[in-house]
Amino acid sequence: MAYEGPMMCIPGLIAGAAIAAADQYKFVKLSAARTVVLCAGTTDRPVGVLQNAPVAAGDEVTVCFEGVTKVQGDADLAFGNQVGTSADGQAAAYTATDTTKYIVGTVIQDNSAAGGLATILINCASARALA
Repeated sequence: MAYEGPMMCIPGLIAGAAIAAADQYKFVKLSAARTVVLCAGTTDRPVGVLQNAPVAAGDEVTVCFEGVTKVQGDADLAFGNQVGTSADGQAAAYTATDTTKYIVGTVIQDNSAAGGLATILINCASARALA
């Protein structure tokens, strides 16, 4: 079962668009100053994982950028997988051959199926494209 632990969140961010309840624990990216939207491509650079939803456009959001957080898995993620965003903001496992994707976390508690919640140790402050 996925869990959360100590985390650091970015203060003062707002939603650049309405975010549905089903999008809680997905990756978000900056879209303008202090504004985030859901990641929409595998090459997006996530700034963190959305902790609260639903929210309307312009509402304040809580985004974990470092620590231990739940995240929606794009597939069945395994312990130790390195993850970044999928095309719909869920976590996807990537390997060193995926040189255009940003690794922002490591799975520390796997999920049981696609769409299920996993636990990751996240660090978006030092996200890196694989090389």
